[in-house]
Amino acid sequence: MTKSAEAFLEKSDEKVFDLDHRKTINHNIGKYNVAVERGLSKFENLEQSKKKAHVIKWRVMENLDKFLPEFESNFQKRGGKVIWANDAEEAQKEILNIINKAGGKTVIKSKSMTTEELHLNDFLENNGIESLESDLGEYIVQLLGQPPYHIVTPAMHLSKEEIAKLFHDKFGTPIDATPAQLTQKARELLREKYLQADVGISGANFLVADTGSISLTENEGNARLCTTFPKIHIAIAGIEKIIPSMSDLDLFWPLLASHGTGQSLTVYNSMISGPRQADETDGPEEMYVILLDNGRTNLLAQKDQRQGLYCIRCGACLNACPVYKNVGGHTYNTTYSGPIGSLITPHMQGMKEFKHLSYASTLCGKCSEVCPVKIDIHKMLLLNRRDATAEHDNTKTEDLGWKVWKAGMTKRSRMDMVGGKVKNFFLKNLFRNIWGKNRSNPEVAPKSFAKLWDEKNKGKA
Repeated sequence: MTKSAEAFLEKSDEKVFDLDHRKTINHNIGKYNVAVERGLSKFENLEQSKKKAHVIKWRVMENLDKFLPEFESNFQKRGGKVIWANDAEEAQKEILNIINKAGGKTVIKSKSMTTEELHLNDFLENNGIESLESDLGEYIVQLLGQPPYHIVTPAMHLSKEEIAKLFHDKFGTPIDATPAQLTQKARELLREKYLQADVGISGANFLVADTGSISLTENEGNARLCTTFPKIHIAIAGIEKIIPSMSDLDLFWPLLASHGTGQSLTVYNSMISGPRQADETDGPEEMYVILLDNGRTNLLAQKDQRQGLYCIRCGACLNACPVYKNVGGHTYNTTYSGPIGSLITPHMQGMKEFKHLSYASTLCGKCSEVCPVKIDIHKMLLLNRRDATAEHDNTKTEDLGWKVWKAGMTKRSRMDMVGGKVKNFFLKNLFRNIWGKNRSNPEVAPKSFAKLWDEKNKGKA
């Protein structure tokens, strides 16, 4: 078993019996469910919208080699610069070069999961550059020294009382401060940072090929400040974020908002098509888009599982997943948690190290049901399991165990060669730890049903 798998099992065992954690998550996801049900009811034909989005993303992935150069060409026409990064290390190096070239010392960031892939805050800090999150949820987990807990709501695992205590310890606010007061305090602390920052860094929800634009969706307005005040704006986007046309946002913006937070549209939706133009009064003097691969082409090469690249990062599958709701986001120990993380991480970071995530699923199909772009997630997880077995990424002990199990299960007489006492011995001594210390051990009957049937009907015609 890999270290990642061991850590996952250990952390899961701890979290599923943490009642305070479960109470907080169930409360927050419960509020999400109410909002999303209301948001989805506003679609005339939700199923048709999801099918259309699926087809658009299919078309993009089948023609990625055409859409990405189209985006690059159109973005460069407006004075922007495009950098292609094969992996996290390359992207880190390019970002550092841009900042050092400008003599920058401070960075203000908007919410971005791709920067989490790069572990960008830690990297910049190690190179003497201050990097500050401006999204309230991201800011809270940064103060705690934690990664985001959830794709959309980074601080979902914290209650308002825990956040109030954090602000009290860090900034001296009242221990019983309300969410509104805490938000106001964060606003006061961050506003000056926008004006002082040398570089603003953002992600991109979508890359629009026909206009060479990046699309940002948010609810706090912090992304607009990050991309407007600093003299340099760096946007980091996975290569799968491309969509063909500006008109496609008419479909994707409502799908993302309704499945992510239950809104008809997020509060702020921005289109940025390069640095400040001669006739414009605000915006950065320089703008870069870093197109990040970081394992995405490995997934693209998997004809059966490349659907994973259709994801628009709405987080709906996490909120629907019974495993995620019990073990929590940090247990996965990956940038992308929940069902979609379990699907894409083995291809992006290595099947051998992360194949265990494909088994962190009940295969109930709820993730596939709620996906706004109709990714067949639970089927993809089964295909990951198939590939892990075919590539012999399982341990020798696991392979041997399955061979013995298969030999027994394919013939009833072989199963009956071993009595109930022996089977119970093996269950008690070999499978106890796997079954879990909080479950009662299953008890095998002394004789199988087939044997009892034979004995009862012996001698009868």
